[in-house]
Amino acid sequence: MRLTRQQGLEIGLTSEVRIPLAHLELEGDLFLPAHPAVLVIFAHGAGSSRHSARTRYVAEHLHGSRFATLLVDLIVPEEHALDAETEHLQFDVALLADRLGEVVDWAVSERRLSALPIGCTASNTAGAAALLTAVRRSSAVRAVVSRGGRLELVGKALSQLRAPTLLIVGGADPKAVRANVEAMGRVPGVVQLDVLPGETRAFDGAGALEEVARLSVEWFGEHLHAESGVA
Repeated sequence: MRLTRQQGLEIGLTSEVRIPLAHLELEGDLFLPAHPAVLVIFAHGAGSSRHSARTRYVAEHLHGSRFATLLVDLIVPEEHALDAETEHLQFDVALLADRLGEVVDWAVSERRLSALPIGCTASNTAGAAALLTAVRRSSAVRAVVSRGGRLELVGKALSQLRAPTLLIVGGADPKAVRANVEAMGRVPGVVQLDVLPGETRAFDGAGALEEVARLSVEWFGEHLHAESGVA
């Protein structure tokens, strides 16, 4: 547990948390500003981690707008080792969504977080799981940002997605662009697609991550702050 100052704006408390699920525990890092208005859950699947510098960069931008953030690994360390060989868990969107749904349930029941509107953000297959979770936990998840999400893996659930959803894809990843454009046509709720020219799924070009952070802050700010009553 440590006190941190993000972007020189506000002191908050960062702590490691263990989130009990039905059959295991997940590890996460929770940042609480002094006066949180909303909570954004960053979900990581196989091949990724809450310790990612990219994730933390985007999270730090949210902290400056009174966002609490929960960075959580949906795959435990021993499963990462197994999946490095089989790649089975990486594409098990249903499993990832089951676990993310339990994380949302935990946040709703947690005294420090229960009053906060919740948003979810993730990339790749975890991005698909975030959308599926928004369908399954529609009363709790109020907005989603998917970065390079494998939306072709969500299936028919897209037709039930009501949470305002921002899709960010790289223009140099034509497969992802096609999948996200197709997904937009199946979503009945508010949905926006931003294509970053020249970027691949990694979003590692000059200024790309800054743009992802800016778009995420704006999207969650518009759709979650409105629910929290914070301007």
